[in-house]
Amino acid sequence: MSDFRQQALDYHAKPVPGKISIEITKPAETVTDLALAYSPGVAEPVREIAADPDAAFKYTGKGNLVAVISNGTAILGLGDLGPLASKPVMEGKALLFKRFANIDSIDIEVKHTTTEDFINTVANIADTFGGINLEDIKAPECFEIEQELIKRCAIPVFHDDQHGTAIVTAAGMLNALEIQGKNINDATIVCLGAGAAATACMELLVKCGAKRERIYMLDRKGVIHTRREDLTFHKKLFANNTDKRTLEDALDCADVFVGVSGPNLLPPEALKLMAPKPVIFACSNPDPEIKPELAHQIRDDLIMATGRSDYPNQVNNVLCFPFIFRGALDVRASQINDEMKIAAVDAIRAIAKEEVPKDVISASNIDSLSFGKDYIIPKPMDPRLLKRVAKAVAQAALDSGVAAITELPASYLQD
Repeated sequence: MSDFRQQALDYHAKPVPGKISIEITKPAETVTDLALAYSPGVAEPVREIAADPDAAFKYTGKGNLVAVISNGTAILGLGDLGPLASKPVMEGKALLFKRFANIDSIDIEVKHTTTEDFINTVANIADTFGGINLEDIKAPECFEIEQELIKRCAIPVFHDDQHGTAIVTAAGMLNALEIQGKNINDATIVCLGAGAAATACMELLVKCGAKRERIYMLDRKGVIHTRREDLTFHKKLFANNTDKRTLEDALDCADVFVGVSGPNLLPPEALKLMAPKPVIFACSNPDPEIKPELAHQIRDDLIMATGRSDYPNQVNNVLCFPFIFRGALDVRASQINDEMKIAAVDAIRAIAKEEVPKDVISASNIDSLSFGKDYIIPKPMDPRLLKRVAKAVAQAALDSGVAAITELPASYLQD
């Protein structure tokens, strides 16, 4: 057993099992306290909420409570290991919500036999929460699940594997292309992988200006093209009218490679085929599609990002999802729409262009950080992310008409 494996097991087991707990927020020391907290005092907010459901935001913790929900069908890179095995990951997500955005979060693992069962279960408990973060649900079921729950729930429903990945990828990609002197409108993009994250990444890049006809998506059978008859609905969205069939065909003179597939799937020889000053996002975890050391050995003109924290330019969803939910909760948004996602992209990429606080540099264990090839997206511990991304998302919710509150909270208006 490796030292790190044992450290991870000990971390989760000691001094108490798990990573989250529940705390009380009101005094409960006297008979009067208990009378107010429960019977008979609790009857008063019950009556208020029965008369006006919005009163739940005033008298309960609903407005700062997010459910992290999974069926365990796509746990990290480990696959379908079942709902219970996903619990450490979902507790970890709850920890991140609290650590980075002070959002209370509870994990829920759902055992079901059909997609409809899962949807009904989540929809039936949704009123408990201010938002729902779906996690580690395999494609293509995740698309149907998210879309149906968005229709049926009056609170934000967000599949982070799709949209969180897409937002951070888009922010880093736009900055990388800018550094390389390229424009996303003209870029040829190759995406290795055709699952939930890949589809969401490419869809958001299209919304940011990429041309769909210049995107080549590949699955296990090669390039997704219009003459294939085995395509799901979401793959058909990226079926390109092309004679390209292999990864090497697609990469010839391409500007961008995005990998959301598996380890060591980008051959060094294929990397040589790309256009000058390429951008490589090799985001398979824990092992990228090509190791950064090898990629830099092959090309000295590239910008490289991975999903790992031990290399520059980590594409990490924690740059995004806590702050998107913070902004959405603070204006009681009914959904997280495209306007809010793009606002998050713009806010994240703007932070990377500014001077980096000294405490962030210190926490990163490096001497300096400045906008450039090795710093295209902020570090996860950057304290500016909370207010800047949350505020941008909240304002976009207001501007797009999905917020129940009509103005930004006072805390957003303070310097």
